[in-house]
Amino acid sequence: MFHKMKMGFIFFFISAFICAHAQRVQLPSATISDLSFKNMDFAMNLYRTISSFHDKNIFFSPLSISTSFAALLMASDGVTYKEILEGLNLHQLEQAGQLDLIPGLFKLLNNNITQNGSLRLDQGMALFMHPKFRVEKTFQDQLKTFFDADIKSVNFTNTRGSVKFINEYIKRKSHDKISNMVSSLDAMTGLMLTNTIFFQGSWELPFNPNITVNAPFYIDNYSVVQVPMMFLEDKFYMMVDTFLGVKVLKLPYKEGVSMLIVLPNKNVDYTETDDEITADRIFRWTKMLQKV
Repeated sequence: MFHKMKMGFIFFFISAFICAHAQRVQLPSATISDLSFKNMDFAMNLYRTISSFHDKNIFFSPLSISTSFAALLMASDGVTYKEILEGLNLHQLEQAGQLDLIPGLFKLLNNNITQNGSLRLDQGMALFMHPKFRVEKTFQDQLKTFFDADIKSVNFTNTRGSVKFINEYIKRKSHDKISNMVSSLDAMTGLMLTNTIFFQGSWELPFNPNITVNAPFYIDNYSVVQVPMMFLEDKFYMMVDTFLGVKVLKLPYKEGVSMLIVLPNKNVDYTETDDEITADRIFRWTKMLQKV
């Protein structure tokens, strides 16, 4: 059932953090939907870039990455500001004279996501600064206003103590899931911006761990490995994209949030579908899902 999950893991974050909520909740502004679409395209562009360097599993949170760079926008200008906007695929959302527009949209999106009662999404941002490193108070205030960021003073010349302090902070924010994020630091470091994100949701139809068994997992047309597989028999929402040669499966969490998994057909290599997956296609998939 869960063949070729490499792509599926990426869509978990896209659908759970953005796509599902963009459709489920009455949005305070239609522009948040625009931000969601742009972030999905950013996610696929980043995925394609990373996957071009290796064929290992890829697991990342597009929302966490784009949120961090959205924060840096407020401290940027000129070419740097423009390149961050284009890198995030957000340049079309920029409006003259509204410098707080994009950070404000990220704040609204985060608030919108966390309104779901069954979903636990804790996102934290922190700015670690050397005591002698000068950062404009306006920027510090903006970080707190739009991203609820913590501002921490760290003496980076004490590299061992700094690593310990930052790792302990990240461990608390990630609910003990990440304990050794930073392994070393340059004593000349003046500033470090971090972003953590913790997601936890309850399945609408939980898997029974007692019927987990090893089964073949098809990495591509030539590589097969044995991995633990979960099994669940029920009716689920699915659709078939005949052009790409894939099936799309929706696995629901409680109260409307869902995971979307892309299942390439037999003899279809997932790398052949990468370039065709966009926010618009994902949205069309969700509209065509039928319970089978």
